[in-house]
Amino acid sequence: MKKTAYSLLMFIILFANCLAQTQIVSTSSAKAKKLYLKAKENYELRKDNEATVDLIKAIQIDSMFIEAHVLLSEIYAEHNHVEKAIKECHAVININPTYFPNVMFNLGALQMKKGYYSEAAENFAMFLKVRISPDQRSKTEHLLASARFAEKAIKNPVPFNPQNLGGGVNTRLNEYLPAITADEQTLIYTVRAPRDGNINSTDLNNQQEDFYQTDLINGKWGKAMNMGSTINTEGNEGAQCISTDGKILFFTACQEIAGYVGGREGYGSCDIFFSRNISGKWSVPKNAGAPINTQYWDSQPCLSPDGTTLYFASNRPGGKGKIDIWKCDLDEKGWGKAINLGDSINTTYSEMSPFIHPDNHTFYFASEGHPGMGAHDIFIAYLNEKKEFSKPVNIGYPINTSGDEISLIVGASGKTAYYASERKEGFGELDLYSFELPEKARATTVTYMKGKVFDEKTKGYMQAKFELIDLATSQTIMSSYSDGKSGEFLVCLPVNKNYALNVSKNGYLFYSENFSLKEKNGSKPYLMDIPLHPIDTGTIVELKNIFFETNKFDLKDESKIELQKLTNFLNLNKNIRIQISGHTDNVGDKKLNQVLSQNRAKSVYEYLITNGIEKTRLSFKGYGDTKPVVANDTPENKARNRRTEFKVVGLK
Repeated sequence: MKKTAYSLLMFIILFANCLAQTQIVSTSSAKAKKLYLKAKENYELRKDNEATVDLIKAIQIDSMFIEAHVLLSEIYAEHNHVEKAIKECHAVININPTYFPNVMFNLGALQMKKGYYSEAAENFAMFLKVRISPDQRSKTEHLLASARFAEKAIKNPVPFNPQNLGGGVNTRLNEYLPAITADEQTLIYTVRAPRDGNINSTDLNNQQEDFYQTDLINGKWGKAMNMGSTINTEGNEGAQCISTDGKILFFTACQEIAGYVGGREGYGSCDIFFSRNISGKWSVPKNAGAPINTQYWDSQPCLSPDGTTLYFASNRPGGKGKIDIWKCDLDEKGWGKAINLGDSINTTYSEMSPFIHPDNHTFYFASEGHPGMGAHDIFIAYLNEKKEFSKPVNIGYPINTSGDEISLIVGASGKTAYYASERKEGFGELDLYSFELPEKARATTVTYMKGKVFDEKTKGYMQAKFELIDLATSQTIMSSYSDGKSGEFLVCLPVNKNYALNVSKNGYLFYSENFSLKEKNGSKPYLMDIPLHPIDTGTIVELKNIFFETNKFDLKDESKIELQKLTNFLNLNKNIRIQISGHTDNVGDKKLNQVLSQNRAKSVYEYLITNGIEKTRLSFKGYGDTKPVVANDTPENKARNRRTEFKVVGLK
């Protein structure tokens, strides 16, 4: 799950084919030939250091020994000695540019890794003039398009100023794959650490991946703590996401033993698991099961803010390329079938690291298939109301470079991004950084409502259900529960929309609120505690999502969400009788206000009867401006006094 290195697989395959099919003809030195054959034997035995020594000796004897240059370049490339590999490719071309035509492709691939885009484009263009297979042509055209894109991107850089998250988070170890809550107060990330505690160990077999958590304290990330043995095992845990309210953690666990993933039963080499935060403690993780998990590699989960879609990366059959991004939707029966995101997102190459912003509209992912800087780049796409993705756009250089950029996440503000990077100023090889996104790569600002739910009589905290509904579309944006012990909740509110919020629990009257964010580009969080009233005679509930036109009593379409909630409540509690009341402010004629309030209450009354509520359980009354909840001294207070309520008047 660590950040992957730039792939030179095609480079190696092309050279391997050449070496397998070509006789040694470019040297007459018996000693050079002997050294080469010995080097080739050692190379096949994976003794690359011995092979390198013999190849250098062979080239010293005969600098025109083209096969030796080819094999030496391959070994250098495999060990990421890119400049040395480039030098050997140039040597091959200088000796005979037509002897190994594939060397032009290989040289271009190496130059892409170092960011030598103009030179790479020249070599790819030259290689396309050679007679090559359709598959080679397709790969070369793709890399040529990326090289030309990269040339333009470097000439038009985007603003970029990454900030290290500090010593509370970053160490000499590798830190990567961040996940953050919607309030940007809690960060969970992956750390690769030696099992024996020796931080200087470079033995990958002696290392494992665990989760760490840190909280933002006075503007700085505090000392990170291991999340403990309930989540972390002796296997590898990583590639995680956390729900916007911080209550559900999806993550990947991997183990090389088939059917035994991270100390837990699994379907394949890597599976997706989930754990719930219950009263401040994480539950024992459970396998997400089929169809999310298969016998193949399933990883990098990302949960949509409404909790109904899980995006993830997989190399299962039926995809477009090596690794694709898939999704499963949640319904009353559980997770539905896995759906490939299709040609708009996936290519014949690899796509991974999906991240859907809390606005449920802006989608970030990593791709090596869309034109970019050479390896995996970060792209942005937009999800419309039909659940279709727009054409992806590269978020630009120098955020994207010739290396791999993956696992980017974006905070609720839509401006701040977090990612892992290898930078000189870091504490270790891979550190976590934050940076402000360029304007065109930002998501919609999301604010949030945060607080606690409590019993109005006992003042005790409780678990209650939250539903956030888009008033324009009547679609449920988010459904969740407050914490059963602390009563805490967090609800995301993307700006530029109007919302209805309903909070409910069996045995209690429901609570409603509305948030008008249609004209706002940004907003401070809403911090409020919510009292729920036990069902009892005399209790009053304000219906904050009942709407009328000015001086009219016709119910607006946006009111139907609240009216349906009230209908469901009455059907669930058939022993309740209620009175619906209408209220106005003190503007205008008092008699007219009384009539208006009476008619508005009657409109709600008639809606309930039409939708199956017995007439004997209902009554209505208009009070005009006689029962204000606040003084009618400001426009805001007058708006509060214009309201619709219901009162429990009897229990059968």
